[in-house]
Amino acid sequence: MLPDDWQFTEDVNDFLARTGDFLRSRPALHNTPLTDIEKLRTRRTDARGAEATLFGRLESGGEVRAIFYRTPRGYLWVTPLSAEQTGTLAAHLADLGHSPSGVLADHDTATAFADAWQRQTGAAPVPFWRTHLYRLGTLTPPQPLAEGRARVTGAQDHEQVVRWCREFCVVVGEQASIDLIDAGSWADSRFGDRHFTFWETPDCTPVSMAAATSIVGGMVRVDPVYTPAHLRGRGYAGAVTVEASRAALAAGATDVVLFTDPANPTSNALYQRIGYVHLADFTGYKFSFGTPEAG
Repeated sequence: MLPDDWQFTEDVNDFLARTGDFLRSRPALHNTPLTDIEKLRTRRTDARGAEATLFGRLESGGEVRAIFYRTPRGYLWVTPLSAEQTGTLAAHLADLGHSPSGVLADHDTATAFADAWQRQTGAAPVPFWRTHLYRLGTLTPPQPLAEGRARVTGAQDHEQVVRWCREFCVVVGEQASIDLIDAGSWADSRFGDRHFTFWETPDCTPVSMAAATSIVGGMVRVDPVYTPAHLRGRGYAGAVTVEASRAALAAGATDVVLFTDPANPTSNALYQRIGYVHLADFTGYKFSFGTPEAG
């Protein structure tokens, strides 16, 4: 056993057996670990994923207090830790020769770990991702609702779904997903297992799109929401987000969440109007051994 009860494994099934209750105890806050680890579990025969994955849990008094996992791209996703705990984790990982390419976590944890990792290794943390996490309170459809109706997508819509997901990635600068889509690896992208809904005008023209994850631990994440630039400002995004959220609740979700760009006041205001409540802020850092880039 490691000091402070940190234990590492590469066995996703054993890890979930020991940490599942902890992850499900706060499904909104843990929404990304819940969906990511479930995807890793279902694809455990993928050799590439198996080689890239490391899991860790922090136990105290016989209970799991925190977890981390390494994503296939080499980032650590960490649940909330104190500054002291992040320092201990950074020291363990460095001692064992692990070299994560970055860290993703709630803002305080990510920043504390990035600082600790720099002290351990000299790697400069470069911030590259910031987001607000919202959880659905009381769903409140906008009034008046945009003209048209919602429609669950089918196989005939696949080409347009892929095209809109790629356009979304261009807007938010998500190059890894663009590369997978362009390589024809849709199933391996983060959108491959999503459930998509279109908002259509009365003449059946799709004008906006929202996707949602499957229910994991009682949680559904709405992601992404996309409206082409020339169709924005007409209420379509709010309408389709309401329908995706309503479908999640109807399917039995107890927690419906979504992430937003803090730099986009329009989307943040929209989601709050339809019932989403700010829960936490998350930050991502890349680790660089060269000259630090501008934040």
